[in-house]
Amino acid sequence: MRRIKFCAGHRLFGHGGKCEHFHGHNYVADFFVQGDSQDDVGRVLDFSDLKKRVKGWIDEHWDHSFLIRDTDENAKQALSMVVPSRFFVMPYNPTAENMAKYLLEEMCPEALQGTGARAVRVRVWETDESFAEAAIQNQHDSDDSYVTSETISL
Repeated sequence: MRRIKFCAGHRLFGHGGKCEHFHGHNYVADFFVQGDSQDDVGRVLDFSDLKKRVKGWIDEHWDHSFLIRDTDENAKQALSMVVPSRFFVMPYNPTAENMAKYLLEEMCPEALQGTGARAVRVRVWETDESFAEAAIQNQHDSDDSYVTSETISL
């Protein structure tokens, strides 16, 4: 597992509550990877290589960006008027659940290609007390995944 921290803004299109407003979080994403074998040193994937690959993608696409839903034309228009501006369009609302799903199903296969490692679980912490997780149930079939969320009382 490798933990990556990043800052991003979002809004939940159609939410109806305060999360429909633009706002941001200091996110933490935990990436759990597995492999069928270990290298001569005894690693599935060197932690520094995992960091370079997943943090590199997050830094390029999500860190200090706004995550918005593809059908949220109002947000696209508003963010396009701000120069400079960074936003990332997602195929669904950028909830913590959907962010974990996107990282697991879309980003990780691309970022880990050629390493022999595969992501089996991604946990996205939106706050210190709340996270959502996407995981592959059958770890050899990336089409069989589930998403869950949890709030921790401290």
